[in-house]
Amino acid sequence: MNIFFKSALLLIVAAFLGECIEFLINMVLARELGEEGLGLYMSILPTVLFIVVIASLELPISISKFVAEKDVIFHRSMLVHALKFATICTIVFSLLAVWILPIIPVFDRYHPLVPWLFLCLIPIISFSSVARGYFMGAQKMGKIAFANFLRRAGQLILLILLFTLTSFEAEVALLVALCTLIASEFLVLSFLFIAFLIQMRALKKEPRANLSGSKVRKSLLEVSIPTTGLRIFHAATFAVKPFFIKETLVRAGMIDSLAMVQYGKMAGVAFTIGFFPAFIAHSLLIVLIPTVSEAYSRGEVARLRSLLRKVMVLTAAYGIPAVAVFYFFAEPLTSLFFENSPAIRYLQLLVPYFLFHFFVIPMQAYLIGLGLVKDAFVHALYSTVFSFVMMYVLGSNPSLQMDGIILGMNMGAVLLTFLHYLTICKKINVNLLLQKK
Repeated sequence: MNIFFKSALLLIVAAFLGECIEFLINMVLARELGEEGLGLYMSILPTVLFIVVIASLELPISISKFVAEKDVIFHRSMLVHALKFATICTIVFSLLAVWILPIIPVFDRYHPLVPWLFLCLIPIISFSSVARGYFMGAQKMGKIAFANFLRRAGQLILLILLFTLTSFEAEVALLVALCTLIASEFLVLSFLFIAFLIQMRALKKEPRANLSGSKVRKSLLEVSIPTTGLRIFHAATFAVKPFFIKETLVRAGMIDSLAMVQYGKMAGVAFTIGFFPAFIAHSLLIVLIPTVSEAYSRGEVARLRSLLRKVMVLTAAYGIPAVAVFYFFAEPLTSLFFENSPAIRYLQLLVPYFLFHFFVIPMQAYLIGLGLVKDAFVHALYSTVFSFVMMYVLGSNPSLQMDGIILGMNMGAVLLTFLHYLTICKKINVNLLLQKK
């Protein structure tokens, strides 16, 4: 348990610094791209996330679970087969991307080079995923923490340098901003893969046993396929959401360009502020997956119960004060981006959405560690369908518009949280107060 909290604390500190930098990144983007440019930037990010999910095939999750559950003598053999598998995936996904990316209508409003820029993401993400998965499973969280920090710091430095040294037209400025995003991922790959190769040399000197490639692929895919399905579903809905919200707002009587600006302020301002404390939840997720997997594989149910209680208490301890600050200090926080912005109201209305997501993220890690990825997917499906229906019904009402959109998002977050929570309680045999039945 001490290792868990030490690893979590390390990731939380690094993630906090990274989130501070992310805050600065969005402030730079808001200043350099303007309201419409920021809306376009935020609208294309879900597509970036979708490409990342496909390219990674959730190997960080499956590899970390494998490493946590298996003896060290099997690690090197597994990693060799994982690298071969990542190479095959890179080739296949790159060929598909060359065919599909140029014809996706999402890119019509962007510079012609943007689709080809995203093609570079595929090999970067595929190979960094193998290294990331190993370090997560081996509880070498220092490297993961530094890599996460390096991504944000690298992008901020590049943005400041490029926009300070040169001025760009609106379309080119957006392309430059996206280039810095890809470049920061390449920095992460360089660091992780060098550390990974050093570790592979060290493992070569240790006693080791060979595994068949088919066995490794089967073990990885048993986790990767359902987890990737879950992430693809999240990424697809996230990619569709900006355009769905825009069309819903237009149906409610809002002008098309204004609808995009409003979404940009919600995603670029309210989401940036509201999800700031989520670095703690994501840090817990990274540590929880191998920890829960190891405990569950050994049948340590008491440890699982104790860990869940502590995670819930920790989430409440930071989540409730955080959303209280967002609600009561919404105006000074949003004024860091735009003066007299409707994002003030958006941030206040989104308080339940943020709070419940702080609980959802570590609970999703729990479900993965317990082998309940399919349950997590079903929960996401139910809650997303429900949320989109409510967003459309309420958001298309001319008297509600964006308020209705946010209410629908809140309802979906509440449903997802309770579905996850009830399933975990049932699996480890505790009641809703986390007491043993």
